Amino acid sequence: MLPKLVERRVNRLGRRRESDPVINLPPSVLIAGGLTLLGYVVAESFYHPEETSAQSALGHNTLAVAIALFLIGFFAMVNRRKALTQVLGLLSLENGLFLAAISLTYGMPLVVELGIFFDVLVAVMVLGILVFRIRETFDSMDVSKLSKLRE
Repeated sequence: MLPKLVERRVNRLGRRRESDPVINLPPSVLIAGGLTLLGYVVAESFYHPEETSAQSALGHNTLAVAIALFLIGFFAMVNRRKALTQVLGLLSLENGLFLAAISLTYGMPLVVELGIFFDVLVAVMVLGILVFRIRETFDSMDVSKLSKLRE
């Protein structure tokens, strides 16, 4: 449902490709790989094989993937200039936080999961309206042009 909503928003805007990221694609891929390695290094300090059960040993890499997803989402937010791709980075960051919470607590109650789902749904709708307003006002999605507001 969420990808369809974002795809519909992109189709309405008429842009299919990100132009002018802050850092070009090859260094971005290397940075994302480095952030993934950093996620595994940080998550390794949480893993103690002598204290874990068989159930928690199965999800050993889940926390590392969650940390990597969080870091890559944050990098995507910083690296992109268009508001829509920054929103996608924010969603990746939030998914990383959610995955980390699930991996550390071995699941959440249904009420908490429904609350988080509603929060994400509202955030996507508000950010979609914000992106539409930015494009309507400035004829561009480039957030670097928002510095004109200070003048």
